[in-house]
Amino acid sequence: MRGVQADGTCLAAPVTALRTCPRGYFGTTVEDRSGQPPGKRSCPDRRIPRYRRRVDRAELQTIQRPLKERYRSEPASALVTLSATGELDEQAISCSVATGSALVEAGLHPATGGSGTLACSGDMLLQALVACAGVTMRSVATSLEMLVSGTVRAEGDLDFRGTLGVDKTGEAPVGFRAIRLIFDLDSNASEEQLEKLLSLTERYCVVYQTLAGGVAVSIDHSP
Repeated sequence: MRGVQADGTCLAAPVTALRTCPRGYFGTTVEDRSGQPPGKRSCPDRRIPRYRRRVDRAELQTIQRPLKERYRSEPASALVTLSATGELDEQAISCSVATGSALVEAGLHPATGGSGTLACSGDMLLQALVACAGVTMRSVATSLEMLVSGTVRAEGDLDFRGTLGVDKTGEAPVGFRAIRLIFDLDSNASEEQLEKLLSLTERYCVVYQTLAGGVAVSIDHSP
């Protein structure tokens, strides 16, 4: 199996068996089998059981069919503006971001003077990439009726001389030099099937395509 880098090239990554907890365990926020709240107990590898029914190809198609039909007949209905909102802290060097299920307080990375107790926005970017790629792959696998499990990992290279304004030569950019998205999959599918799965995941992952293709970004302020 191969991982995909942000520039569209592939990175060698062997297909290895997924180290998992007992069947039914996965990262989530529900109570574990002990009945205790999350964080009190966990299975090996710090994973918590999930109780969710499996969605098959037929159900996925049933859910998505009316949406696709509407988008074909009414293209404007497919246009959605997503947004993220943060609240600046009045004292600390941090910003709290609402994620929909929790409030994430972001701050400086230790390499720029942060304490390490607050979320790093660079990490959050990579987390968003992993989440989007993982969801996209599961959706594609369901459509292809493929059984696949495993892990998704994103790595990003940063030179903090850039963001701290230390480098005056332009050698150190402000931002990631490179991002690598790596899949470690466990499946009985053929290499050809896995290549197709990876290709479609790359093609339809919103965050990946945004990073790989670039997009116009503007900045403004309100009075």
